[in-house]
Amino acid sequence: MRVDIAWWELDDSPQTIDSLREHLRDGTVDAWREVPGLRLKFWMADRQHNRWGAVMLWESGRPADLPANRAAELIGRPPTHRTGFDVEAVVEGAYAVRELQGLGPVFAPPTTSPTSIRGEETPCTNT
Repeated sequence: MRVDIAWWELDDSPQTIDSLREHLRDGTVDAWREVPGLRLKFWMADRQHNRWGAVMLWESGRPADLPANRAAELIGRPPTHRTGFDVEAVVEGAYAVRELQGLGPVFAPPTTSPTSIRGEETPCTNT
């Protein structure tokens, strides 16, 4: 197995964590569902350090034909950091949620308008 990790420092980008989260709602996530050999992909955000990225876990190597890298297109450059590793061991713990598909704030209905102010979190007002 292999793992690829990529992330962008967003300080010099017109994109924000909120705008990149919105792009995941436009079908970007769906494009990765049928990628051969992909066991898991998750997108991550670090508001404190203004970073955006993804982790991909592969059964073996990464295939040559991948969906478009929408984050790189929107940000306007390749990831600030990209690295890959061989996976030495994998274990699944005792978990309550059986399926990971469809989890994360991208799939929740927006509670407020996205903000482009960096470093501030939008308060969640669940009613």
